[in-house]
Amino acid sequence: MTATLRTWLPDRKSPELDGALSRLVRTEDVVHVAVMPDAHVAEEVCVGTVTATRSRLFPAAVGGDIGCGMLSVKLDVPADMLSERTVAARVLGGFAQAIPPLLHRAREAPALPAHLADGPLSSPVLERLKGREGRLGFGTLGRGNHFIELEADAEGGLWLLVHSGSRAIGPRIRAHHEARAARDPTGLAWLEAESAEGQAYLQDVAWASRYAEANRDALLAGALQVLGEVLSGQGDTSTLLGCDHNHLRRECHFGEDLWVHRKGAMALGEGVLGILPGSMGTATVHVEGRGNADALGSSAHGAGRAMRRGEARKLVPLRRFLREVSGVWFDHRLSEALREEAPSAYKDLGEVLRAGRELVRVVRWLRPVLVYKAT
Repeated sequence: MTATLRTWLPDRKSPELDGALSRLVRTEDVVHVAVMPDAHVAEEVCVGTVTATRSRLFPAAVGGDIGCGMLSVKLDVPADMLSERTVAARVLGGFAQAIPPLLHRAREAPALPAHLADGPLSSPVLERLKGREGRLGFGTLGRGNHFIELEADAEGGLWLLVHSGSRAIGPRIRAHHEARAARDPTGLAWLEAESAEGQAYLQDVAWASRYAEANRDALLAGALQVLGEVLSGQGDTSTLLGCDHNHLRRECHFGEDLWVHRKGAMALGEGVLGILPGSMGTATVHVEGRGNADALGSSAHGAGRAMRRGEARKLVPLRRFLREVSGVWFDHRLSEALREEAPSAYKDLGEVLRAGRELVRVVRWLRPVLVYKAT
């Protein structure tokens, strides 16, 4: 039986996206699929997809960056403190010193927090990874669309935003369990939730989500330390806002308990707050969920890519990229490599919000002031 499909796309589905969604709804035990406005094609299951099942778990419907999400806090200093190039350079330099972009040096890698070090993973293989990849990646940012950003609100207030996930260990958890999974005729790997294999996967997903959350906490602390030294600014903990958008949860929808897989989608019930970024040159919005039933109480998690990274490298020349990010402080030595993160490589955030008006209400608009990214 084919699953029900609901979409909130700002434009018509491409043949590639349509094919990926058609395969997903034909997959056994999938009962409902909700497609967010920022959806785009990715490996096996599209980013921006919410997949509900009764008894099967699909690692591809969560993705590798398990627990990836965002954390935002308002600072007690105004955004115009970053109007001077020298001040912005000190902040960027401080971020680079305090927060390694990719990995710690082995001798400098921190110990994992006790709740991660003591929390077991399901196999000796993954336990060994926890001691290597887990420590080397903890408190680091990551490539792609992961970033640390300073943003200005309409009143001139300054906000700090962190976006990162479970680093290298999340994809290793996914690969470990998919290697032990059965395959549906559509090609997707699956595990029976009540089986020993399914329970092991759930255990490891929960650990990776805790790791990703702790990693964001570490990034936020490092960034706030830099901002305290450079701007004498502190975070207002009453404004702290966090969310994640790659997870697997047991939830009640349509009168039954279902396994809800979100890959690039926030869980935003009625009144729940979330963070929806655009790109390194365009606005971020804080949103409030409407708890839409057909969307399984979900929302877009960002603007979503309009071009694949390889396409952006071919189609976005350096001059265009620099024009699109004009007015935003960042490390210009990385300009060539960052062309794949150009605003034009992403969907228009306004169109995404209009397409998702049944899903969220906008609470606050923020414009980017400074962006720290890795390549």
